[in-house]
Amino acid sequence: MSMRIGFLGGTGIEGRGLALRFAHAGVPVAIGSRSADRALAAAAEYNRVLGSETIRGLVNQEMIRNSDLVFLTLPHDQASAALDAVRADLPAGLVLVDVTVPMRFTEGRAEYVEPPEGSNAEALARRLSPAVDLVGAFKTIPAHVMGELGTALDCDVFVCGDSPAARERAMEAARLVPGLRPLDAGPLAAARTLERMTVLAVNLNRRYKRKGARYRIQGI
Repeated sequence: MSMRIGFLGGTGIEGRGLALRFAHAGVPVAIGSRSADRALAAAAEYNRVLGSETIRGLVNQEMIRNSDLVFLTLPHDQASAALDAVRADLPAGLVLVDVTVPMRFTEGRAEYVEPPEGSNAEALARRLSPAVDLVGAFKTIPAHVMGELGTALDCDVFVCGDSPAARERAMEAARLVPGLRPLDAGPLAAARTLERMTVLAVNLNRRYKRKGARYRIQGI
């Protein structure tokens, strides 16, 4: 299957890990940024890790035009403003994949910061045209584990969204990465559970002095 994947916020830790995994699997990847220089610098760094010239760096608008699927990989408190800045550039039919999780740390413990809409994915979806579909996915996989190409993932990717076709598109993308099994988690409201699952995994990591807690559902 041919799929071009872009990253809005691809210069941060979340974008880095996902971009490396997809590019390592042979998927065309474009890193987007407001700054062309920053996008090019990030792409050059990622390509050094890969030992190839697989990843391109583009300004956000050009990245969107050259992508079939766009991942939103900014910190949760920057995501709304970034989305507003490119909203007019998002074409009808585009699938946007939100990986953000609103959390804060209090005395070394992660806490979920619940948006009024119930989840960050739902809050972001309300900022979009009805012609653009948003799904929540890849929220429960640690960013640094994604970036460690020598580490086997062996986990599930939970995908939620109100459009079954958009969920399937995101699941098709997940299947391109070895070691990932996508599971259809249903409507976008399921992001309320998935985002809290991420906070639980973070706290388990801290409790047991680990870094890679992630989920695998048994019996399915």
